[in-house]
Amino acid sequence: MAEPQTLAQKLIAAACGRDAVAEGEIVTCAVDLAMFHDSSGPRRLQPMLQELGASLWDPSKVVLVIDHYVPESDDESRRIVRIARDWAAEQQLPNVYDSLGICHVVVPQHGHIRPGMFCVGGDSHSPTGGAFGAYMFGIGSTEMLGVAVTGRIWVKVPQTLMMRWNGRLAEGVTAKDMMLHMIGRYGMNGGRYQAVEFCGEAVRALSMQERMTLSNMSAELGSQVGLIAPDETTAAYLREAGVEAGLDLARWRGDEGAKAEWHDFDAAALVPQVAAPHSPANARDVGEYRGVPVQVAYIGACTGAKLEDLRAAASVLRGRRLAAGMRLMVAPASRQDQQQAEREGVMQALREAGAEVLPTTCGACAGYGGSIPDGASVISTTARNFKGRMGSETAQVYLASPYTVAASAAAGRIADPREFMA
Repeated sequence: MAEPQTLAQKLIAAACGRDAVAEGEIVTCAVDLAMFHDSSGPRRLQPMLQELGASLWDPSKVVLVIDHYVPESDDESRRIVRIARDWAAEQQLPNVYDSLGICHVVVPQHGHIRPGMFCVGGDSHSPTGGAFGAYMFGIGSTEMLGVAVTGRIWVKVPQTLMMRWNGRLAEGVTAKDMMLHMIGRYGMNGGRYQAVEFCGEAVRALSMQERMTLSNMSAELGSQVGLIAPDETTAAYLREAGVEAGLDLARWRGDEGAKAEWHDFDAAALVPQVAAPHSPANARDVGEYRGVPVQVAYIGACTGAKLEDLRAAASVLRGRRLAAGMRLMVAPASRQDQQQAEREGVMQALREAGAEVLPTTCGACAGYGGSIPDGASVISTTARNFKGRMGSETAQVYLASPYTVAASAAAGRIADPREFMA
């Protein structure tokens, strides 16, 4: 009889055609989906494939998202995007999303990631797929070449860290705050190869978009994947995304007694978090940075500009104006989310407060577009605040939730959003 299996072990076992796998084993897995974008994909893969004289193992299992270098602002951007578009046409790729939003949001919105799948992505935030009970992680171009040709990749079965959140989050406290708190406590890579699984009452109460933020930023915890066992919330989201196939929710959860390292958190006691420059690990309670002046607020990225993030920001800013001299930039995470936010009057509330609305792309999160001024103090909903990450080497970037960023934009300094929500 095999030992009880964690969710990570079950997903890997299924992908390598086994009933069970043991922690530390190295196995070769079949890939169900390979996702890449204009920055990580064709411009790097095409010349390598040509040199090998090789072709794609299965174009139907490839998803290409053009989200980093659009809208093209210079000759280099135009060159990179042209390579991606030409290659997609040449390969007759059936799943191409061009300028529709950020890959980590657009791919789930189109129902590509489902419980039980084993997926790779050419981007470090690919663990977002774990929110759906799929094993999904980021790989580099050379590894992606191997997947593109063979449809297979090796993995070492990781140790699982169970992050159990008891109780419920208070109003104005989000998945982003949960993540910043965990990164502040454990640092950016815990120094070991691991899978993180999020569980507990507070996690079960989260919407899919909030779960996606948790899984996405497991990359900042240094984890290969950030898993959440699928449930009815997952199924409802996927049905909305057009998935008609049956979903085996019961199969994709860890066994009772499976070997894991457990960490407990009290969701009810959590307050809004802020991470100071230049690391997400510099996260503390908002009160510790309260009053720090900021000149720029940025609501964007796959961790901070989905529909629910835009709603959160609007709930704080509705009927208010930005502080004098403040700039607020809003780059919705996908066109679908922006259109829904327009219908709900969310975008109007943000514009009336003084926000500039930018295209639905990776934008300043990945340092493109030159929108962050040199020397500015910035509060942002992005996942990372490394020096130069948002383009400017001299900008000081603080990370926070959309509630906190919106409150800070109204105050002109880092502010506790709960004071604006009374």
